[in-house]
Amino acid sequence: MKYNKIITVLFVALSFVTLSCSDDYLTEKPYSFDNTGHTDATTVDAELVGLHRIFAELWGYSGHQGFLSCWQIGADVCSAGATQGVENPFYQYADLNAENYGVKYLWQKCYEFINNANLIIDAVGDDNKPAAAEARFFRAYAYNTLVTLWGDVPLIDRPVTVPTFDFTRQKVAEVDKLIDEDLQYGIANLPDVGAAAKPSRINKDMARQLAAEAYLRIGMRDNSYFAKAEQAATAIIDGGKYALIENRYGKFTGEGGDAYRDMFRFGNQRRSQGNTEGIWVFEMEYNNQVTGGTIDNPQHRRVWQPALHKNDGYNNCDSLGGRGNGRLRLSNFMKYAVWSGLDGDIRNSNYNIRRIVYYNKPDFEQTIGVDAKGFRVALDSPDKVREITVKTGDRIVSYAADSLEVLYPHTTKWGGYDPTDDFGYAIVKDWPVMRLGETYLLRAEARLRQNKNADAAADINKLRDRAFKDARAAAGNPSLGSVSASDMTLDFILDERARELIGEENRRMTLTRTGKLADRVPMNGDASPADKVITGFDATKHILLPIPLSEIQLNKDVELEQNPGY
Repeated sequence: MKYNKIITVLFVALSFVTLSCSDDYLTEKPYSFDNTGHTDATTVDAELVGLHRIFAELWGYSGHQGFLSCWQIGADVCSAGATQGVENPFYQYADLNAENYGVKYLWQKCYEFINNANLIIDAVGDDNKPAAAEARFFRAYAYNTLVTLWGDVPLIDRPVTVPTFDFTRQKVAEVDKLIDEDLQYGIANLPDVGAAAKPSRINKDMARQLAAEAYLRIGMRDNSYFAKAEQAATAIIDGGKYALIENRYGKFTGEGGDAYRDMFRFGNQRRSQGNTEGIWVFEMEYNNQVTGGTIDNPQHRRVWQPALHKNDGYNNCDSLGGRGNGRLRLSNFMKYAVWSGLDGDIRNSNYNIRRIVYYNKPDFEQTIGVDAKGFRVALDSPDKVREITVKTGDRIVSYAADSLEVLYPHTTKWGGYDPTDDFGYAIVKDWPVMRLGETYLLRAEARLRQNKNADAAADINKLRDRAFKDARAAAGNPSLGSVSASDMTLDFILDERARELIGEENRRMTLTRTGKLADRVPMNGDASPADKVITGFDATKHILLPIPLSEIQLNKDVELEQNPGY
């Protein structure tokens, strides 16, 4: 039996009907909770694959297309796009409440991870340590997410096998003990990279990367964990299994591009395809429903990629990212401020932060009106100052309003195109979850927290060596872009994370983990339009998310305390 969909949420109140009948066959048996004896290798492996499926269901969810935006907007790097929904309260903070579906869905999926992992751990014990370790990884992943975003949460380390209505919240420190225990168990018992059943299955280095992140958060309370975070990251960096991508590789070297961009092209993303930087690349046809398919309809491209298809003279294609939907936009901070003084940084090239798009429809030619600011206007518009003819290969001239949805600077990491699906509702490419670039950033942060500023700068310079390699050669300046110990601050590292990891990291989790969410909200920089700017943020309330109201209501036997202010 697979347990990947056993419990939609731990706090759901199952209605068991008591029948006034003595017939045994009428006795209610909750088979969904029965894990007795399911320890054969095939069943256990299927249950572990179920945990990966939950991961795909969580971050590939399409029911509310803006779910991914919830974890990016309302802070420093992203602003709202033109099409919105579940994500609105994450920047219009006065509307963020316990009934928000984004809040509810993440909470539910985290506890689905936890109970399904508990079933596996309880069944196999120490008789199958690799299986227990993989389950413990996902339990630690879920609890790290929960305590980062909600603070104190119910701690459940055994399977829930009967309807339960008396959950209480435990202190973060208590939950962290279990996270630490699970990750150490995983590091000891998971397979090495390359030795797992599938490349996308959990290995020691994935546990180390998660540990480095979790230990940095725990270190805010117990600074001895900063050294543990550094050790976890160092084990990955010094393990000899990974290398930063510094030269072009793979399928697209015949096209324009650069080494950084190559990592995120479909067909280049896996270690088997030459990506020496990938630690956890979630391979989307893994455990797929249909050949060549995926789970649900992941919305990453539609969230991050603007609706370029609304431009005349544009055809969807892989090199330009396919068909997006413009659900969020990079903020002024991310488009401009974070790159100030960094001319030549490859991560800001037009291949990676695309600012210029060209008409690509064959034999396209059109006469358009242009206003005094260079924006496109109707030919009969009173704002028209001249007419021009645009054709295939020319830079797209946009309407002023296009900057909300149709054409704006955007990360290309999630772009892609399936020629069999021009509409492009779902992405088909792999997901970069963990990579070596972030490992250096995690270690730099751990070193900074221990006042090892020179060592932190050395880690940042590893990324700068890649980012400025071409510019250094062109300028004959081998130190272009380098940083020093005196540059090292937490804000500097957060800026560098934005440059390196835009579109990859959960920015809300990073800023909450580091205690910097309130400080970084004003850095967003977007001042218009009025209905897209951040409003209503209250640092006494909005650092943590509300406990979903449905969980409080169903927990009928004991009060499940709400976070302050909600």
